[in-house]
Amino acid sequence: MDFTPLRILRNLGRTRQIASVLLNHGFIDVADRLGIVRTFERWRRWLFRRGGRPAKMLSRPERVRRVLEDLGPTFIKFGQVMSTRPDLIPPAYLAELERLQEHVPPFPWEQARTIVEEELGGPIDELYAEFTNVPIAGGSLGQVHEARLADGTRVAVKIRRPGIEREIERDLSLMEELAALLERNFPEMEVFDPSGLVGQFARSIRREIVFTREAKTIDEFRRLFRDDATLYVPQVYWDLTTDAVLTMSFVDGCKITDLKALAEWNLPPAELAGNGARIFMKMAFELGVFHGDPHPGNIRVLPSGVIGLIDYGMVGRLEVEKREQLMDLLVAVTHGKVQSAVATLLEVGKPFRPIDRSQLVGDVRDFIDGFYGLPLERIDIGRLLTEFVSVLTTHGIRYPADLMLLIRAIVTLEGVGRELDPQFNLTVHLQPFVEAQMRRRYSPERLAEKLQTEAKELFGIAGALPRHVERILQKLADDHLHVQFEHQNLDRLINEVDRAGNRLVIGLVLSAIIVSSALVLRASSSEVWIFAIPAFVLSSLLGVWLIYGVFRSGRL
Repeated sequence: MDFTPLRILRNLGRTRQIASVLLNHGFIDVADRLGIVRTFERWRRWLFRRGGRPAKMLSRPERVRRVLEDLGPTFIKFGQVMSTRPDLIPPAYLAELERLQEHVPPFPWEQARTIVEEELGGPIDELYAEFTNVPIAGGSLGQVHEARLADGTRVAVKIRRPGIEREIERDLSLMEELAALLERNFPEMEVFDPSGLVGQFARSIRREIVFTREAKTIDEFRRLFRDDATLYVPQVYWDLTTDAVLTMSFVDGCKITDLKALAEWNLPPAELAGNGARIFMKMAFELGVFHGDPHPGNIRVLPSGVIGLIDYGMVGRLEVEKREQLMDLLVAVTHGKVQSAVATLLEVGKPFRPIDRSQLVGDVRDFIDGFYGLPLERIDIGRLLTEFVSVLTTHGIRYPADLMLLIRAIVTLEGVGRELDPQFNLTVHLQPFVEAQMRRRYSPERLAEKLQTEAKELFGIAGALPRHVERILQKLADDHLHVQFEHQNLDRLINEVDRAGNRLVIGLVLSAIIVSSALVLRASSSEVWIFAIPAFVLSSLLGVWLIYGVFRSGRL
């Protein structure tokens, strides 16, 4: 794939901006290997205006962060999502991606009012008793206004940014092209699966800009925690909610790390840290759905001491099987079972390069030695997960995105807990859920259910086997059995052979023209010279162009 003229015309301004930002931050080597510089060589001065920023004084990870910030909301969100993948992103880059901040000015009140009225089908003064025209929060996808309903209920109204869908689709199109170019021109990037990461991000952000999806998630959390008085989940007002407008009850409280407000309300920080940890452990290991971004800005404390969660755009899900595999890994670590830990690690993860199993076993043994023999309540879960991810990175093992999101969320949550209580230990709150999960896993009811499920699958396979064997034998008898082979990178080889053949043909044709022109020049007729000289000059110019093209391609 390359930046074809059609794609250039379709996204000319944005493509120019991407190329310019890369060069402004000192990534001329990247732009050149991507083919951007060659594509736009004629307009290089117009396209690649150099900024005055001292890019050489910054490290490469810092410059990557600044590139994403300069490219705007979609690329910033991509960087934020990538910051949840410590199994793929090196630590230095991970630290910079976690610093990404959205600096998006709010859109005008007139536009916000128009969107609300068009989406909800009526004047805003009739829909709400009060509506503040200054947003109380904002981001790249939308902004939040405070309002009141006719009965006086205080609500928060989230309004989607105008034109954001078109902007996101344009950027996703370019990101897909850039990912393909990276895979083609940077073979070392293949292990990171750029196209796969962009595809995962595209699915995530397309879900996030549809506010009814977030509303359904909020309703799900509200249903799951309806009997838990320690967590407040906002109520969605569906008659005032669409894909572009989300109306929910207002969560009025302070940030969980606002120690001054907690002291004024006489709320013990250590107790709040414990409640928050228990709530999150219940989400992840009992219910299988968890808030994916539990940083202090998304956790509110009400004056009554109840914890409130906001912003349900990033949510992770863990199936029962994944939860059990995590438990198996934790048990193997705490009991020093190296081979069991290696087997579980490879069962959950997907290696993207050949595994040196003996080296992996050695590294897992070293990893376990740091925790073996310790009671579960004395294990530093943050350090355990960090070292675990280091083993994955060292051996090129890619883990499911939701598991990486869980690891990042747990590490973030532990940091919040330590800020509230220096003696906070997340593992103490994890232990009851591990024990409960293990009891459920080996309960007679669960074993019987698992046996029944596997028996059904086995009988299904056995029932289908005769039909499959009959089809194979019938094709074999009719001489219709075909075996299909898939060659890796064969298309690239064919393209190179095709290019070489084209150059050879052009060279032969030019040689013939030159020889024939030289023979004609020997003729004494002036009438013949009129046609021979231009043909000779043209042939010479084409020959020089061919030689230049061969040298420039690097395939002499």
